[in-house]
Amino acid sequence: MLEAQLEREDKYEVDDDFAVPDFVKTLPAGGRVEQATANLDSVYYDTDDQDLFGQGVTLRRRSGGTDAGWHLKVPADKARTELRLPVDDADGIPAELTNLVAGVALGKPLRPVATISTVRGTYRLVDEHGILLAEVADDRVQATAVADSARTGRWREVEVELGEGGDEKLLKRIGKSLTRGTARPSVWGSKLGRALSTDPAPAVIRADDTGRTVLLAYLDAQVEAIVAGDVWLRRGLDPIHSTRVGIRRFRSTLRVFQDLFDPGRQAALDDELKWYAGILGEVRDRQVQRERFAGAVAELPVELLMGPVAARIENDLLAEQLRCHDAVMATLVSARYRELVASLARWRIAPPFADEGPVGEKAITGAARKARRKAKKRLATAVATADDARLHRARKAAKRARYAAELGAPVIGRKNAKKKVKKYKKIQRVLGEHQDSVVATGTLRMLGARAGSTPGENGFAFGLLYALEQQNAENARADAARLVT
Repeated sequence: MLEAQLEREDKYEVDDDFAVPDFVKTLPAGGRVEQATANLDSVYYDTDDQDLFGQGVTLRRRSGGTDAGWHLKVPADKARTELRLPVDDADGIPAELTNLVAGVALGKPLRPVATISTVRGTYRLVDEHGILLAEVADDRVQATAVADSARTGRWREVEVELGEGGDEKLLKRIGKSLTRGTARPSVWGSKLGRALSTDPAPAVIRADDTGRTVLLAYLDAQVEAIVAGDVWLRRGLDPIHSTRVGIRRFRSTLRVFQDLFDPGRQAALDDELKWYAGILGEVRDRQVQRERFAGAVAELPVELLMGPVAARIENDLLAEQLRCHDAVMATLVSARYRELVASLARWRIAPPFADEGPVGEKAITGAARKARRKAKKRLATAVATADDARLHRARKAAKRARYAAELGAPVIGRKNAKKKVKKYKKIQRVLGEHQDSVVATGTLRMLGARAGSTPGENGFAFGLLYALEQQNAENARADAARLVT
C-alpha cells in the first residue's frame, strides 16, 4: 500500500573538506542531535525522452537505509509529495506506480536512466520530547547516467529536510549555520538532475532578463500543479479544484502577457487548456452545488421541506458528478490530453517567446497595469448595466489582475503585490458569489421540474431555494457596486 508524506528540503553544495557545523546551536533548549551513517543505492526510471524528469517527477528504487523501496516524488508547491511502496518479489516497476505516471510519461515505457550511490551521514535534530524537527543529510554521491556509462559524477552535498515538528524558521537557521562555512545553496534541483545533465550548471539568467525569470517561474509552478493533479486523479484522489486553479493561472498569464509569446502557439495552448478546464469544471460545478444546496436546505424550516428535497438534490447532483468524473478519467487516456501534457513540457523547456531578447521589468509591470485597468473598467460597466454576463466577465478580469500581481511580486515588491492581490481577490469573491447564484438558479429550475413531475414530490422547496438564490445574486450585485472606485 502506498504511503505518502510531504517533503520540504533545501540543498547545499559543499566541498570535500567541508566541516559539518554543530547543529545543537540551532535547536531549542533540550534538543539533541542523533547521528547515523547509511549506504544508499538508487536506480532512477524514466522514459527515453526523460518526460518524468522534465515535469519534475522522479521515480526510483532504493536499497539501503530506513526507507528502502520504491519512491515516487511529485511536485507540491515549494515542497514535494513522496509516495513510497515496499519492494516485492516481482520484477519491474509495480503496476500501481506505472499507472500513476502514465500521463506524465505520455504512454511511453519506463527504463533505468541513472544509478546513484550515496554514503549518507545523517543528523537527526529532535526536540526534548524526541519529535523530529529536521534531518540533515551529508551525502557523498557517485552517479552514472545509464545512456552514457562513461559519464559519471562524484560530488558532496548537504540536504536539510523539515521534520514533523520543524518550521521554515528552523530551516533558515540551519541554512545560516551551513553557509557560514563554505556551503552554498545548490543550483541543482536534484541528484538526478545533476547526474543527467551534460552542463556544469544550469544557465544563469542575465540581470536585464528579470521579467523572463519571474514569468517562467510562475508558469512552471502552474505546470507543476497540473501535473500533480494528473497523478492524484489516477490515484483516486480529488485534485479537481487545485488543478483548475493552476490552469486558470496559466491561461491568465498567457492572456495578460500575450505580447511576449508567439501568438499562434500561445492561442493554441490557451484553447487546449480551456478544453481541459471545461471537462474538470463539470465535476467541480456539481461539487460546489452539492455543498451549497446542502447548506441552504439545512437552514430552511422543516415545515417548508415538502418531500425528499435533500435526497433529490444529493442523488441527482452526485449521479451527474460521477458521470462527469468518468469523463475526466476517459480524458486522461486520450491522445488530445496526452498532447496537452507534452505541450506543457515543451513550454517548460523552451517557451515560445515572440522575441529572443531579454524581458525587462517594464514588460511585467506594464502588462499587469493594463490588466488592472481592464478589470476596473469591466467592473464599472457590469455594475452600471447589472448584466449577469458582464458581471461574469468582470470576475474573470479581476482574476487576471490578481494573478498578474502574484506573478509580478518579485518586480513590484511583495508588500505592494499583496495589497493588489487582496483587492482583486475580494472583487473575485463577490462576483464569484453572484455567478454561483446565477448557476444555482438554473440547476434549481431543473431539479424543481423533476420533483414536480414525480409522485410524492413537489417543487415548492425548490422554488423557495430559487428565490433565495435570486436574493443572493441581488445582494452580490449591491456588494459589487460598493467596490467600484
